[in-house]
Amino acid sequence: MVRFMRFRGLTVVVVSCLLWLVSWVLAPAALALTQIKLSELSYHECSEELAKGTVTSGGITRAANCFIVTGKAQNNSGKPVYDADIFGRIYDADNNPVMQNRTRLGSIAEVPPGVSDFELRISVPEGMQPPLKLKQFKASGFSGSIRR
Repeated sequence: MVRFMRFRGLTVVVVSCLLWLVSWVLAPAALALTQIKLSELSYHECSEELAKGTVTSGGITRAANCFIVTGKAQNNSGKPVYDADIFGRIYDADNNPVMQNRTRLGSIAEVPPGVSDFELRISVPEGMQPPLKLKQFKASGFSGSIRR
């Protein structure tokens, strides 16, 4: 009886280890978060057709100025990165935050390996004066598409 219990215990341990090893082999590839470096940031006013926009805060619609933020996105992963969220802070000429309590500014649908151009449309409340200051910009995304 004791011999049977030891054999049974050993069998459970061996089967558990085999299942653990097999799960590593058969598991799907994980979609890891990839950091994207953003550089050479600048901005310019939107064209008239893109400039039609408003800023809504607290249910109040206000006039806004439209800008396009441009720069370079550097993907060192060797694989395309999808749905890369852009984070950063934007201040006006008086150092007032343009997008208060918000650091996610938009996204880049696809960032190929290497260095590529990106652009992001932003709406700035009409009372905020340029020049804009673009600070702490970075992006991160996934090696596989997560939106269906």
